[in-house]
Amino acid sequence: PRGLIGLLLAVILSAAMSSTASELNALASITALDLYKRNSKSEIGELKMVHITKWFTFGWGVLAIIIACVAYLADNLIQLVNIIGSIFYGNVLGIFLLAFFFKTVKGNAVFIAAIITQLIIFTLYGLNEYELINLPYLWLNFVGCIIVILLALGIQSTEGKKVQ
Repeated sequence: PRGLIGLLLAVILSAAMSSTASELNALASITALDLYKRNSKSEIGELKMVHITKWFTFGWGVLAIIIACVAYLADNLIQLVNIIGSIFYGNVLGIFLLAFFFKTVKGNAVFIAAIITQLIIFTLYGLNEYELINLPYLWLNFVGCIIVILLALGIQSTEGKKVQ
């Protein structure tokens, strides 16, 4: 039948829009509650929180559109996902390893080490993109993990000396 194809297409698009709306709503709710409300100095009313959450939804939607436009420029989407993951996952792995195996390292040292490590990884990736160094992007995981662990241990050892 003629209308069945259109109906099927509408169902598929509706499912995709529903998933996207759920993701944006979850991101906005987390941002509004965990970041904005928790760090707010004054009490926030329910109506104001609704408006703030809507603006966060808009912001996350704009960011998703920008990422989709940038991803469109990539030759291979799987490679792009691996590159983005390699830029961030090494740092995250190092933080988890610090939490599990280095109980004496405090959160402040880990936070500072993670920020510095992320800047180093961005720099290494940029240098590799401009062919100033030869470091395949998958190695950024390992390098980030090692750097964050070493930096956190170093920062914690210097902070321990300052306290004493």
